[in-house]
Amino acid sequence: MNDTTRVEWREWGQAAFDEAAEADIPVLLSLTATWCDHCHEMDDETYGEPRIAANVNDSFVPIRVDVDRYPRVRDRYNMGGFPSTVFLAPDGKVLTGAGYLGPDGMRQVLDSVRTMWQTKGSGAARIPRPLREDEPPAGKLTAEIETGMLGHLTDTYDEVAGGWGESPKFPLPDALEFALKRDREMALRSFDAVSANLLDEYDGGFYRFATDRDWSGLQHEKLLDSNGALVRAFANAYLLTGSNEYREPAERTIEFLTTTLWNGDVDAFANSQAPGEAAAHGIDATNREAADDPPVDDGVFAGPNALAIDGLLTYYAYTDDERARRYAERALETLREGLISDGVVAHAHANTDSSDENDPLLTNQARALTALTTTASTLDTGVLEEATAVADTTIDRLHDGDSFLDGTTEGVGLVERPLRPLDANVALADALIDLAALTGDDEYREYARETLEAFAGASERFGVQIAQYATAVSRLLEGPLVVYVADDPGSDLHRAALRMADHEKVVVPDATDDLEEGTARVEHGDETSTPAETPEELSERVQSVLE
Repeated sequence: MNDTTRVEWREWGQAAFDEAAEADIPVLLSLTATWCDHCHEMDDETYGEPRIAANVNDSFVPIRVDVDRYPRVRDRYNMGGFPSTVFLAPDGKVLTGAGYLGPDGMRQVLDSVRTMWQTKGSGAARIPRPLREDEPPAGKLTAEIETGMLGHLTDTYDEVAGGWGESPKFPLPDALEFALKRDREMALRSFDAVSANLLDEYDGGFYRFATDRDWSGLQHEKLLDSNGALVRAFANAYLLTGSNEYREPAERTIEFLTTTLWNGDVDAFANSQAPGEAAAHGIDATNREAADDPPVDDGVFAGPNALAIDGLLTYYAYTDDERARRYAERALETLREGLISDGVVAHAHANTDSSDENDPLLTNQARALTALTTTASTLDTGVLEEATAVADTTIDRLHDGDSFLDGTTEGVGLVERPLRPLDANVALADALIDLAALTGDDEYREYARETLEAFAGASERFGVQIAQYATAVSRLLEGPLVVYVADDPGSDLHRAALRMADHEKVVVPDATDDLEEGTARVEHGDETSTPAETPEELSERVQSVLE
């Protein structure tokens, strides 16, 4: 039971649904997050109201789910944000749902659902459309997908405030990285808007989003996954420009991640920091120092940690920053030793209460694979054995048709129904392209192709938030720029390869099979350079291949 409410919350599980079926009453599912201010507000103002709590306890089986700890429940029942207030039949199908409900709104909805249940029963329940449409529309991969995404970004670009769309304004790191290579001016103006409006100048780290078009209405929670992705995006902007305007936001965010969000007991990154009174109410820097620190959710989750590792190692590759490397290595060791076993990436570390699923989840598999391929490219090719194990396990356990399911088809409620999340499929395909280059195994590239083709029939409808799809398609069709370095990671030639100004490239160190030691070769599509022996020669080879 939640101490801040009078509601007798049950845990997610079959027992709660069995209780609802036996009593012939609906389930009230509350989706919340530790970092969600509106969730805590609804607990205080709505669920904390004695008559509402009594009404819920008497007429419903209430279930409370933390969305970070139960991602598959989140993905099937999310009503567009958190809190989500979802009413279910005892078989898990949806009766109706809403977001935040104040006391008056909740009273009306409770009465309405009770009446609906008494008159129609489970006949009023439905399965959400994404869970009814199993197979995505397939199509052919063409260069028009990349062109179309660029056109979409151009059409939705905010010339005045920067970024894309009107409101709310999210940082959209994948869109930033896609635009960086294809419309530099639009990309950099959007990077500027994100850093000017979402970066916490006092404590470092990026706030989650702004509610209004002009980037006002800041939502002050800071999440590990978005901050890890933004470190990588800003590092890549620094690679392209050489400007400290883009290095410094990444550096400040790394400071935040390695202090505020560092869980020293586990040697990994904590999940999130909730909004604090000081930041939310605009208290100046002098008074913020005296204010209480906002609470941190110390939970350690594989996917967000993998994003942070990827971001820190990308920054290290361009700067030789030892702090970034050191913390990335420590978190990587925890990921490898405490979260990956026989190719299966556990959702949460043993220190973290979470779903009891030990089965692979596609998002975790894809993000861990990305972290491992980045590690192989920047630090240590020895992780490739583990990377191939993660990839092979994902293919063996989650590949279905021509794309991937988010998890196994087992679980409570709608969790047993298959879901093919586009973003996770794209992330996996992009990582498989890297793995193919690093291992020389083209089978991974073919799985990437199949996966991207499986969604291509709907590509015209993809929003800017899925710009990574167009990035992956471009890398697949053209072939990524690959730099093979017959030298150890950290050598001058390897470091020069990492700093070639194409953030979508793949650098393959220790590539001594068909290269003379101490040389490097560049490939792009059908183009192959002659060997280079110095960083200067390597730069010339890259330019010649790209011309």
